[in-house]
Order: sequence, then C-alpha cells, then structure tokens
Amino acid sequence: MIIDCHGHYTTAPKALEDWRKQQIAAYDANLQPHFGSALKISDDEIRDSVEQAQIKIQRERGTDVTLFSPRASFMAHHIGNAQVSERWAAICNELIHRVATLYPKNFIGTCMLPQSPGVSPANCIAELRRCVNEYGFVACNLNPDPSGGHWREPPLTDRHWYPIYEAMVELDVPAMIHVSTSCNACFHTTGAHYLNADTTAFMQLMTGNLFRDFPTLKFIIPHGGGAVPYHWGRFRGLAQDMKLPPLSEHVLNNVFFDTCVYHQPGMDLLLKVMPVSNILFASEMVGAVRGIDPETGHYFDDTRRYVDAFPGLNAEQKAMVFSENAKRVFPRLNSVLTARGLQ
Repeated sequence: MIIDCHGHYTTAPKALEDWRKQQIAAYDANLQPHFGSALKISDDEIRDSVEQAQIKIQRERGTDVTLFSPRASFMAHHIGNAQVSERWAAICNELIHRVATLYPKNFIGTCMLPQSPGVSPANCIAELRRCVNEYGFVACNLNPDPSGGHWREPPLTDRHWYPIYEAMVELDVPAMIHVSTSCNACFHTTGAHYLNADTTAFMQLMTGNLFRDFPTLKFIIPHGGGAVPYHWGRFRGLAQDMKLPPLSEHVLNNVFFDTCVYHQPGMDLLLKVMPVSNILFASEMVGAVRGIDPETGHYFDDTRRYVDAFPGLNAEQKAMVFSENAKRVFPRLNSVLTARGLQ
C-alpha cells in the first residue's frame, strides 16, 4: 500500500471560490452575518473535480489513498476575523468530508483549523473535535503564521498554542505544520513562504522543550522539511552549541518529514540524511508544481518515482516510507483503513 500523507483539494469546483469571495465582500461591507448562505455543489461536480485529476493521477502512479485537506493557500487565516474563519473552515472541511464519502478508498480527511491572527488556538478545538468525531478525519493542518507572512504569533513552543496541543493529544491526531497564502510581498507563497515556514517551525521546535510537556504530540513538516535535511549539520551543530540533547532524542521522536521534494537529487538527500523512520511518502499532487520536468520527461511531483529510484532502501524500509510510518504517525489511520477494507 502507498499512502500519500499530503494532498489538498486544489481542484474544488469554482463555486467554493465564489462563495469565499462573497463572504469576504460581506465582511468588508460590515454585513452581519458574514455571508451565511449554504454552499451549493453537487456530487456530480465533486466527481468531475477529482476523477480527471487526483484519482486519475493515483491510478497512473500506483498510489492508493491520499490524506486530503482543504487547499492550503485558500485557508487565508489573515482575512476577516475569527467568525469568518470559523465559517470558512466549516465549509471547506464539510467539502473534504463529502469527497471522502464519495471516494472512501481514495481519500481520508485532514481538517483545516479556523485560526485567526491574535485569537487563541483554543478557538479551533470545537472544529477539530467535530472533524475527528463526526467526519472521521485523522489529522489537522496547523498554520504557525495565521498573519500571512508577517509572523505575529508566538513560536510553536509557546504556551499560546497549548490548548490545541492538548486537544490533539486527547484525540490522538497529529498536525501537519502548513502555512497559507503570503500577503507579504517579500515572500512568494509556494516558493518562499512555505519553505521558510517549514524551516522556521523546525528551528522553533528544536530550541524549545515542547515535547517534555507533550511527549506524544506529533508534527509532520512538509515539503521535505524545507532547509532542514540540506542543513542538517548546521542544526546539529547549533543544538550542540546550545547544550541541547542530540536531535534524535530531542525532536525526532515527534517530528516527521514528507517527500514533497521534486527532483531526484533532493529526494536522495532527504533519504540519506534523515532517519527512514521519520520520512512519510507524499506528493502534494495537483499542487504547487504541476508541470513536466524537461530534464526527465516526467511530472515534477511524481515523487513515487524518486523514492523507487533511490538505491539505499531495502524492501522493509521502502514499506516504512510508503505506508508503515504513516500508520504510526497517524494513529487513527489504521482503524479507518480497516473499516474501509483497505488493509
């Protein structure tokens, strides 16, 4: 089995984007409530949106199931206020649930949280519980920078974040640390802001003692961990200078990396440097990079091809990357897979 732990509904019907525009317009015009009408998307529209995109690609590349969440750049937590984010998150998560209900053998839900700048993460707990308990979602996406590229929230190790961590531990769900759109002109959303955030999040976790308070809390840092594998010597050296424990003890029991790395040398580096037990297969297909690499003739985001081509993994290690690590990091995943006849 091949489990893709990082997928977004980037092909959602246009009605979702139209609904969001009307919500923002209502907020800007100070209308109350902020565009509370129902989203109207038919099952056939959902089928059309995924069958020639994500499902087609799954079949072509030989992957089995994708952990699916709302489009990351659409989260846009910096827009509006907490009420706007709550309504928007609920709309997006319901749509993910509908996709997973229509295609239970292809998609398993991961939720967007209704974060808002300056608002306690405790405000997200109700939506997290709803998605886990009612929809059967197995994880959430946590934005360390809901300000959209201005980094106004405390570090992830600050007690500001503890309410959502407590809920995650209670529900036994991990979080993928994933920012959204950058509204800072200095940082391109997918080329800079995402990778900056991956690296920043790791450094925050490294320099704190979060896992002393939450020993079972788990995070996935996407996009191959940003600069982390490439500069692993720097991080190890900084940890040593700071008199921190070895990183294998200090963070790697709780922090994991996905394989959204879009060329063979990058994937080789990730697989050589990081422990195999900390790497989860992912592609973020139909995501930030959608074209064909002219140097190889294959799609940049066909990450299974890179893992298969790496000579340093035996069969057991490859199984860990493709599925077994995901089953361990997402504790609710096993029961969902079993219930759906996928294992």
